[in-house]
Amino acid sequence: MGRTGRHDLIKSLQSARPRGAPFGLNALEGLGVSAQLAAKYVESGWLVRLAQGVYAFPGDPLDEHRTIRFLQEKAQGLHIGGKSALALQGIRHNLAARETVVLWGDGRFRLPEWFLSRFAGRYVSARLFAWPGKALGRTSVATPPGVSDGVAVSVPERATLELLYETGTHQGLEEAHNLFTGIRNLRAGTMGRLLACCRSVKTVRLFLTWARETGVVDVDALSRRYRLPAGGRNRWMTRLKDGTLLTLKRNG
Repeated sequence: MGRTGRHDLIKSLQSARPRGAPFGLNALEGLGVSAQLAAKYVESGWLVRLAQGVYAFPGDPLDEHRTIRFLQEKAQGLHIGGKSALALQGIRHNLAARETVVLWGDGRFRLPEWFLSRFAGRYVSARLFAWPGKALGRTSVATPPGVSDGVAVSVPERATLELLYETGTHQGLEEAHNLFTGIRNLRAGTMGRLLACCRSVKTVRLFLTWARETGVVDVDALSRRYRLPAGGRNRWMTRLKDGTLLTLKRNG
């Protein structure tokens, strides 16, 4: 291919790809750019190689949400979850200058170094839910206003349980409680279905305890309508990383 043809291709690529987003070889090949030609573009300064098979435009700062959208193609079920998902939906407390984005996914996945060199991120692969089918897992993530199209974010009900799952380990108890008290308008049906398939007794009991305290949902009505996996009748106890003894009753 001549110099003019290569120049036309890179112009087409620049027009076709959103700015601030990385892209892979599949996107390049879809526009007629082979791996060999991509290497030439890198050599000539038209592209920047972030990692094997991952590229960006030079001088184009990556956007966090668009970059996460790209990572969704690499990791099954990857989505913004927990505290980060709540923050995107207006539930915040003591935001740090450089907030760590909490990403959840269905299996083992390591956030690439090129991502971590640009963004503060953490990946969680815990299987918090035993999904009764595909529908609930799919509908419990969405793209809230202000977030790049296609970026999967836990809805508030799911994000709340993800937050509680990490409470005492990666998430401080006091901050989690403060965030919980700021939650409003949880959908009882969605909350009940998610609780019913939650695999963490601690998460279920902590939700019931704080929900009863704050009145964010009617705990007794929820317990009557759904079979909640809160474990046996004994108190659930654990000592958190900061030394606090957490004790939870079965029904909150």
